[in-house]
Amino acid sequence: MGLFSKRRRDDQPVDPDERSPQLGIKYKDLALLGQLQQHGADLTQPRHVIYFSYAPSREVAQAMGVEARERGFEVELGDPLDAYPDDWPVRCEATIALLPETVRDNTDFFEGLAGRHGAEFDGWEAAAG
Repeated sequence: MGLFSKRRRDDQPVDPDERSPQLGIKYKDLALLGQLQQHGADLTQPRHVIYFSYAPSREVAQAMGVEARERGFEVELGDPLDAYPDDWPVRCEATIALLPETVRDNTDFFEGLAGRHGAEFDGWEAAAG
């Protein structure tokens, strides 16, 4: 294989933001699902999930909150830390089963929400039990 070959070798690291061709889920989300399962989580059962975003202003955070509430999430808006005055926390929570299509759809929703508002989607976490 040449130095500039476009083929990916099996021992090359996977980009965590790429998607699994089988499920359409980002590899970083698959890794998190795997960690939850290793801790005994049954992903078909509803659990507490939190999605984190950071908006550039209070007004943008409020607008993002409206859209997330319309999608069924509980929303908590925070104040920025002194060190990050332009990062207004937007915390969205739900109790859901972490099925592949749910993980994919919610990641797409929050990435799109952040993109439309010039904000940053920082990922999600879930309770293992």
